[in-house]
Amino acid sequence: MRPLLLKGHERPLTRVKFNRDGDLLFTAAMDKAPTLWRASSGERLGTYHGHNGAVQDLDISHNTERIITGSGDNSAILWNAETGQPIFKWEFKSPARAVAFSPGDSHVAIATANLMGQQSNVYVYRHDRTTEEQETEPVIVLEGHTATIVRVLWYPTAEYILTAARDLTLRKWEVSTGKEADLVEAHTSAIQDCQWGPDGMTMITSSKDQSAKLWSFHDFQLLKNVLHGSFPVNSCRNLAHFLAHLAWWGVRRQPQVNDHPPDRQGKFRSQRFSH
Repeated sequence: MRPLLLKGHERPLTRVKFNRDGDLLFTAAMDKAPTLWRASSGERLGTYHGHNGAVQDLDISHNTERIITGSGDNSAILWNAETGQPIFKWEFKSPARAVAFSPGDSHVAIATANLMGQQSNVYVYRHDRTTEEQETEPVIVLEGHTATIVRVLWYPTAEYILTAARDLTLRKWEVSTGKEADLVEAHTSAIQDCQWGPDGMTMITSSKDQSAKLWSFHDFQLLKNVLHGSFPVNSCRNLAHFLAHLAWWGVRRQPQVNDHPPDRQGKFRSQRFSH
């Protein structure tokens, strides 16, 4: 099968995500305009215009009717996925760094950046799926991280939220109370990403410390050091149960970039392997 080369963004990508059915691909980048693609052909179906800053993250509702994006323009926008029209905008005092729909789409979680004198918090809002108007006051705010939160993940039952941040920590929060339920210093350098394992009971973190690690959600115990590379790991995802297949993405530090052959200079490296 030949890979598809999708051309459209003018700046580096920040998020790539398929919808639940796998027929549509949504991408976000530093160029302000999230883009929708047909997964089977790579056809560009449209862009979402409304942000005035780099788009850091996006998520897709269960039925693909809506998407949410977080941007460096200090806002998160709820969109009509089909028409590309903005539905609602939440505004903050620092960039919206990570976004996520809850299971069932009844809520959205938006994490802000630790910037401009603002703490990095998670704001949880009710999401009304039947109307365009949304609540402007959060039902709960999760506070505690000392550096920017880079990923927000909902537990499958929506009882908990998982956050990963550049303060090296992974944290579990009770949604009903807003209390921190667990914390672990997961890496020795900034965490770049965190993703669920296929069983929903484990998570895998990737970091600038050149490693990826598998954790138990139940007790936050380290299950396995699954990767230790020679350069920072930007993202890592478990593709099958028990780490049968692992995909990871990393980039060499700047002084080493010019060591690549001419056709690979400055580019990211990805790899899939059996473990």
